[in-house]
Amino acid sequence: MTRILVTNDDGIFSEGLTLLAKALRAIGEVTVVAPASEQSASAHSLTLTRPLRLRTIDERHYAVDGTPTDCVVIGLAKIMAENPPDIVVSGINYGANIGDDVTYSGTVAGAIEASVFGLPGIAVSLATRSNFDFTHAAEFAAKVTAKVLREGLPKGILLNVNVPPGEIRGVQWATQGSKSARSLIHEGIDPRGRPYMWIGEHQIVWQEDPTSDYAAIKNGFVAITPLRADLTSYQTLEQLRSWTEF
Repeated sequence: MTRILVTNDDGIFSEGLTLLAKALRAIGEVTVVAPASEQSASAHSLTLTRPLRLRTIDERHYAVDGTPTDCVVIGLAKIMAENPPDIVVSGINYGANIGDDVTYSGTVAGAIEASVFGLPGIAVSLATRSNFDFTHAAEFAAKVTAKVLREGLPKGILLNVNVPPGEIRGVQWATQGSKSARSLIHEGIDPRGRPYMWIGEHQIVWQEDPTSDYAAIKNGFVAITPLRADLTSYQTLEQLRSWTEF
């Protein structure tokens, strides 16, 4: 029996998570371990300064008051310790996780943590900011998961999958795009008279690159980008070996 661990960063009751788990049940036995509340932009953070609480919703659904990384760790080390999963699938996220945003993404972090444990990981996002219909994204996520289970992935590699809204024109193996961005800081006074700052939406200009995830989504294609937890720039490492004195 194929076993699949599912998580996300939008919370245990997210529609994207529900439809993803439903689609994956056609492939294997699905166990959901997801945050009790939204953890967007939590990145690859692990909770170490307080205890975590686990709530059992039913025998296949568990909520953790922590990050997606916490959920995967607890899923692997506790809930599924005796019957470990064959793969971890994270999503479906509300909105794209492309370009530089993957470094902030809790959705991508769930798949990264899978690779840390030596398992294949897939992060799935629906690239829209309105009119969320996760049906076709869930169907495609199941196809990608089945393909990875059949073919495998190189050690340490995870797949970042972004699905466009509406009709899918095809699939593009894409690079991680890059952008010029400026954060918008909203300032105000809270009800107790204390000033606050709130980081708002970015003003973004994407760099034109036909091979990028951004371009793929813009043109109606699913963007699939292989990522790795190992952040070493091996080419630069070789160049810097000549720095013998400091």
